[in-house]
Amino acid sequence: MAVTEDDAARRATAQHAVAEHLRLTAAGRTDEWVKLFAPDAVLEFPYAPAGVPQRVTGRDALRAHMSNFPETFDVEFVDLVFHDTVDPSLVIAEFRSKGTALPTGKPYEQTCISVVRTDDGLITHYLDYWNPLVAIEALTPHEVPSDPDLSVTFGR
Repeated sequence: MAVTEDDAARRATAQHAVAEHLRLTAAGRTDEWVKLFAPDAVLEFPYAPAGVPQRVTGRDALRAHMSNFPETFDVEFVDLVFHDTVDPSLVIAEFRSKGTALPTGKPYEQTCISVVRTDDGLITHYLDYWNPLVAIEALTPHEVPSDPDLSVTFGR
């Protein structure tokens, strides 16, 4: 199947939306960030820990959800790789975050994969696969000991 100029333009626009999402998130520019999303966009976190919603819908809810991010994490997103898809408005992005959890001063380094649907350059659905255990560890103060009961054994 040949890639048309229209498909290439749609793919570039979709990938730009994701790259801007990462740039504005890292910069703490939430009011600009939310404009990357369609008014009824959905942000999903399949692995959200207790206390974090698995699904956030609509710009107002997105803004509220991200409002404390700049005070919580100082990060940059690096090693961004886009994986081509058949649908040029679907983006699969792989990237890492490098930074600090501001309340604790601990490092916050995370590997993420995001599956993002766009329409006319706006994000309509953002499926965010990140590891909540990394965030929990980064936000847990040094003086709080790890709980051995939270360990998991695989196999025998």
